[in-house]
Amino acid sequence: MVRAPAVAGRFYPGEPEVLERLVAKLLVDPSAEDPQRAVALLVPHAGWVYSGAVAGAVYACAKIPDRVVLLGPNHTGIGPPLSLWDRGVWEYPGARVRVDEEFTSTLKSSCAALIPDPSAHRYEHCLEVQIPFLMARAPNLRITPIVVGATHLDVLKALAAGLTDAIGRISEEVLLVISSDMTHYEPADIAERKDRLAMAAMRAVDAEELHRVVHHERISMCGYAPAVAGLMAARELGARVGRVVRYSHSGEVSGDSTSVVGYAGMVFS
Repeated sequence: MVRAPAVAGRFYPGEPEVLERLVAKLLVDPSAEDPQRAVALLVPHAGWVYSGAVAGAVYACAKIPDRVVLLGPNHTGIGPPLSLWDRGVWEYPGARVRVDEEFTSTLKSSCAALIPDPSAHRYEHCLEVQIPFLMARAPNLRITPIVVGATHLDVLKALAAGLTDAIGRISEEVLLVISSDMTHYEPADIAERKDRLAMAAMRAVDAEELHRVVHHERISMCGYAPAVAGLMAARELGARVGRVVRYSHSGEVSGDSTSVVGYAGMVFS
C-alpha cells in the first residue's frame, strides 16, 4: 500500500532537488548544541514558509532514531477517532519511507481503539510535512503514522497506554513526534499569551493540565489531543521536562500581527 504526497508543492517544495536544499538549510541552526536523545518532540505543520524554521530547529537539536511514531490531528474529519496507517510506504518528492510494520503490529495488539484506516491519512498534511526532515536525519527511518480525531481524555489515555506498552515491548529506541500548530487566527499578543499557558503545561510534561488549559482558555491548538496522548506516553517512558527550542508566529513572516497562527518547537526528555 502506497501513500502518495498530498501537499507537496504547496506546503513544501514538490521538486526533489529544491526540497533537499531547503531541508538542509532549515536543519542548520547555529544556536543548536550537539543533538541530544529525546523521548518526544513537538513540531509545527504549517506551510514551511511560516513554520519550517521552527520545525528545522527542533530536528537539528535532537537525535532521530530509525523508529518514529508520528502523532497528529485529523483536519479532514475522515476516518475513525484513532486512525493508524499500518503497512506499506509513504512517498514524498524523490523518495519514499517504509511504514514500521513490525511496530504497527505490536501497537495494534496494545491498543484496541486504534483502527487501521488509510482514509484518514490520504489528504492529511500534518504528518506528511515531517517526513523530509526525519529522512534527512535518519536515512533508515521507519514510521508509524497515527491521526487523532478524538478529544475525550479517556480515549487519549487509552492511546497513551497502548503506545507505552508497545514501545516497552520493542528493543530498539522509538521517538514520539507530535505534530501541532498553536493558537489560530488571533492577534499576536493574545496568541502568545495563550500559547505560553499551553507551553507551561507541556514544559512540565503535564498532559492533563494541557487538556484542561486548552479547554478553559479556549486555545485553538489544533494538535492538542495528540499532544495530550503523546505527553502521557512520554512521561511513562521517562520524560520529565519539556524544553522550548523556538516559538514563532505567522505574522513574523507575513508582517500582519492582527491574525496569526502560533508555532512552537519543543523537546521532551
